Amino acid sequence: MPEPRVTETRKALEQAIHVERSALAQDLAALDEAQWAKASLCERWTVEEVVAHLTAGASTGMGRWLLSMLAARFDPDLHNDRRLAQHRGTTPEETLRRFREVVAGRTGPTGHTAAWLGEIVVHGEDIRRPLGLVRTPPVTTTTAVARFFAGRDFTVAGKTALTGLRAEATDGPFTTGSGAPLRGPTLSLVMAMAGRAVACEDLEGEGVAILRARLRSG
Repeated sequence: MPEPRVTETRKALEQAIHVERSALAQDLAALDEAQWAKASLCERWTVEEVVAHLTAGASTGMGRWLLSMLAARFDPDLHNDRRLAQHRGTTPEETLRRFREVVAGRTGPTGHTAAWLGEIVVHGEDIRRPLGLVRTPPVTTTTAVARFFAGRDFTVAGKTALTGLRAEATDGPFTTGSGAPLRGPTLSLVMAMAGRAVACEDLEGEGVAILRARLRSG
């Protein structure tokens, strides 16, 4: 079987962002009040709070981001909490409406479009997994995110997470590093690079124990 072609132009990445936001909005429309209040994989945030965080990120250009970070004295948690509160509605329905308004948006704090694709992919899984919902984004999408995360410690410490490991996707062309083997679906590798230890359940190889210990200690 030929490997999927991974196109990482800005236009392709923006289209992938639109697809993933649209898919999440569709899933969110079916949630009841208890599901909106359920804890997400983001330890501090509920499902509704993660959605508000996504809306904030999609509404914040570089200038506004810098001003917000300055006001928070470059404390990212304080910055994120303030922006989240600003974009959360008084009801889950309003929070969803606000998210839908940015589904097609192209705004982002920096020009790293792959980072904002990673934002919706990771947070989409943060929401779906605790709710028992399943979505596997196209492998071209998860591969673009995996390559971005593995190449640097930017929005997540992806490069550090895989230090000394040889990561190989079992469903796509992504490979990186050298050392103890780590194999599994691209989405699970992405989630592990994003610091979600639960993703290790989907992986195999000698590198799993190393990665799991690294993520739990972090």
